[in-house]
Amino acid sequence: MSKSHLNLKAVFNKERTFRPKKRFDPGTVKFDLHKKAQASLRSGLDLKTIVVLPEGEDLNDWIAVHVVDFFNRINLIYGTVSDFCTNESCPIMSGGPRYEYRWQDNGKYKKPTNLSASEYVAELMQWIEQLINDEAMFPTKVGTPFPKSFQGTCKKILTRLHRVFVHVYIHHFDRVHSMGAEAHINACYKHFYYFVRNFNLVDRRELEPLKEMQMTICHS
Repeated sequence: MSKSHLNLKAVFNKERTFRPKKRFDPGTVKFDLHKKAQASLRSGLDLKTIVVLPEGEDLNDWIAVHVVDFFNRINLIYGTVSDFCTNESCPIMSGGPRYEYRWQDNGKYKKPTNLSASEYVAELMQWIEQLINDEAMFPTKVGTPFPKSFQGTCKKILTRLHRVFVHVYIHHFDRVHSMGAEAHINACYKHFYYFVRNFNLVDRRELEPLKEMQMTICHS
């Protein structure tokens, strides 16, 4: 077994997941869609093709499955650098000197608030976890309609998850590279990028911090 393979096993060990993974129950529409999406990923198909809505499927179901999958994967990615992303090393949630992100959730933080990167990500993951476990927002039962606010909420979730990619790539890429995890994280990012662009779920301005990398690896 190669050294890089051993590194990846250590990096993406379940114990390093930042928060518990969200799973769909077998027998549900979303479980079947999730399995279909995962099978397509493993098949080696072009990522631009994989993100397209399968014929006959509901768009909101497709978005829901991907939001949960990206939550789980970005969770895992951040877990690989979380030991190096401290209040001291990253006192502001940012993507280089030009981009700073403040946290607001209309609960504990009613106004945009400067947090360290680790605090921002912790608040973000908790906020997303509550939303995707809320049956009123992410219904799992067949025939239960999605709320009118569903796609708007997903846009906000995916926009904020993209900021985690921005922070990891700009501030912790040396760690990613030293672990031999670069190719894996690039593949996760490409999948995310093609999905949000295909369904216009993240504003282009939010994608700007990683524009050079997108031009290199996404060929958009």
